[in-house]
Amino acid sequence: MTEIIAAVRIPETPAAAEAAQWVREHSSPLIYHHSRRVFVFGMLHARLLGLEPDPELVYLSALFHDAGLLTPFSGTEQRFELDGAEHARRFLLERGFSKGAADVVWTAIALHTTPEVPSRMGPEIAVTTYGVMTDAIGFGLDQLEPADVAAVTAADPRGDFKQEFLQTFVDALKDRPDTTFGTMNADVLAEFVPGFRRLSVVDRVRSAPWPT
Repeated sequence: MTEIIAAVRIPETPAAAEAAQWVREHSSPLIYHHSRRVFVFGMLHARLLGLEPDPELVYLSALFHDAGLLTPFSGTEQRFELDGAEHARRFLLERGFSKGAADVVWTAIALHTTPEVPSRMGPEIAVTTYGVMTDAIGFGLDQLEPADVAAVTAADPRGDFKQEFLQTFVDALKDRPDTTFGTMNADVLAEFVPGFRRLSVVDRVRSAPWPT
């Protein structure tokens, strides 16, 4: 049965259905519903801006964008965005997507917490970040129709999103704090993890193995 939220059609391809099922089973209700809202909000912004992204690629990017928070996919300690991006790229390539499509999804996920850069890239990358920012910090919420916003949150309720989302970040990153260097993720640990101190680029320059 076709699912439409705020006049946005949820992709029904085999890959989309499999990805949604995977996120349901391997993440949490919070991340699953957040990811679906990210897709719809992103597509609503695309409509406003006259962008025409590939809906399936945006949906896959949205579904996997926070997957690395809950399920590390490699033995390498790295930013959670990269873990999710690399899992998503493998997922696409194993299902016959082109390398170009897989790279678009990788980039959309890897950059979704990087300010300003995604909006200057391709439509799938920009739209994914717009959706993330809308659901997380209310970016552009005043530009969306209230009825559309209500439809999105009715289909995928927010619950106690603010508190639970921040706690998810703390739980995911407190044991790999060095991966937050240079990212907004360090803000969360600085707020909630006693004794955490951001490592700044000033620290890195001053401690570099150069005499001057």
